[in-house]
Amino acid sequence: MTTVLRPATPLDAGRLGVILHRFEVETPWMPKEHSCAEAISFCDRMIARGWVTVATVGGSVVGFLARDGVEVCALYLAPEACGLGLGKALLDQAKSASPRLALWTFQANLAAQRFYLREGFTEQRRTDGARNEEGLPDIEYHWRAPLEVPAKSAAEAAV
Repeated sequence: MTTVLRPATPLDAGRLGVILHRFEVETPWMPKEHSCAEAISFCDRMIARGWVTVATVGGSVVGFLARDGVEVCALYLAPEACGLGLGKALLDQAKSASPRLALWTFQANLAAQRFYLREGFTEQRRTDGARNEEGLPDIEYHWRAPLEVPAKSAAEAAV
């Protein structure tokens, strides 16, 4: 199957909302605070702002990343798409568009923590959850592009 990353369109909002809502509903430690319609509306707003890239497999949307400047606001995959390298592909595309990135994940989301550490993010701080809507303790991560060493000119290399 062919994997494609592309900008989200308004017609993707329904599928993205289902992916987002499914995470909330199927994750035992997540508070159940939003309806699927609310998740779709939220995704529609992110799409309208131009923040969202979707991952498709065989033409079907199976994941997305929303980025506002350097902030990764959301990275979610449908459960059946996990382990296929799509999260990494979405994150790599975001890295290629920005020399630095920042994001938050919940302390309870151990898989996300492992993923972000593996992808070169470093933990900046932990909070008690007072700053997020869910009230869950979270972690802020940052990533910076490696500094490139300028290539030597032919004259410099000859010295």
